[in-house]
Amino acid sequence: MRNTVALFGEAEKGHLASLIFIESLEELNHRLGHPPDTSWGIFFAIQFLLCQHLLVYVRVGEEGFSSEDYFKGITKLLSQKKALNLRGICLPGVSDACIIDATLPLCRAHQCVLLTAEKDLYDYLTSR
Repeated sequence: MRNTVALFGEAEKGHLASLIFIESLEELNHRLGHPPDTSWGIFFAIQFLLCQHLLVYVRVGEEGFSSEDYFKGITKLLSQKKALNLRGICLPGVSDACIIDATLPLCRAHQCVLLTAEKDLYDYLTSR
């Protein structure tokens, strides 16, 4: 079974806060469209797919700020019945402690890592 990464990010298409399962670059383009100018979500999605990971993309309205979308996506991932083989949760552009802290039960449940950018981790750690 291939490893899966859950990634929260902006996209041109797709329902907000829904779990979008993606297996290929073609499917990524078809289901999510072009990346918004300031978004890192699609960039990271491409990297994970090129490394042969499956992807669960959770579309958010604005990376790092649409708290409601993040919380709904986290809840859906926690209640997901399908075996995900989840190995990572990627939160590009997120330094909000409430959002990051909300992912910790998901990380524990799946024994997976939280992936974030250095600047976001720094902001998170220094905001406490």
